[in-house]
Amino acid sequence: MARRPSRAVVLLSGGLDSATCLAVARSRGLEAHALSLDYGQRHRLELVRARRLARALGAADHRVVKVDLRAFGGSALTDLAIAVPEGRAPAAMARGIPVTYVPARNTVFLALALAHAETAGAGEIFIGVNALDYSGYPDCRPAFVRAFERLAGLATRAGVEGRRLRIRAPLLRLSKAGIVRLAASLGVPFELTLSCYQPARGRACGRCDACQLRRKGFAEAGIEDPAPSLRRR
Repeated sequence: MARRPSRAVVLLSGGLDSATCLAVARSRGLEAHALSLDYGQRHRLELVRARRLARALGAADHRVVKVDLRAFGGSALTDLAIAVPEGRAPAAMARGIPVTYVPARNTVFLALALAHAETAGAGEIFIGVNALDYSGYPDCRPAFVRAFERLAGLATRAGVEGRRLRIRAPLLRLSKAGIVRLAASLGVPFELTLSCYQPARGRACGRCDACQLRRKGFAEAGIEDPAPSLRRR
């Protein structure tokens, strides 16, 4: 009898980084259970892309869970009254925490992925956090990933019974160019990904921090980005 592949939960936003994480999980022979969060984000179009990516990259299934973080606000991604920064240079993005930071978002996301992992019998959770080109978000640092993995061991039945649950962040120490190259090597369909905080008419804006970092990554990788944007520079 063929051995059943190990299972993993992959947080899938619909962006380049999370799509690459899904591709990494599949390349390791894992049965990937994709999980997306509808949290009241202004770029909700990413959920449409996530569904397409889950199918294209061979996820075993794909769930979308609603948790409305607009109830707390405090971010340009959940409060339409706060403007999304545009045209910032990469150096400026690395200074301070921008208004696009969603308070405790990755903590909330990983907690929900942890619950899904327990019920699905998954031993790993993949998240596309990055500590280099990360726009200053505090919940994208190595220390955060290590701390959450320790929490997973303490707060779950699996952990108490000795079945260690791993938090995988395969992009943690890659530059955006490195992520683009990895994605290309794994066959990620770039045209399906959306890495924009304020898309319009189905296209990326080309001006927000996420678009700027994506453009920089593709340029440095020497790969043309097939995904359309409203404005290219």
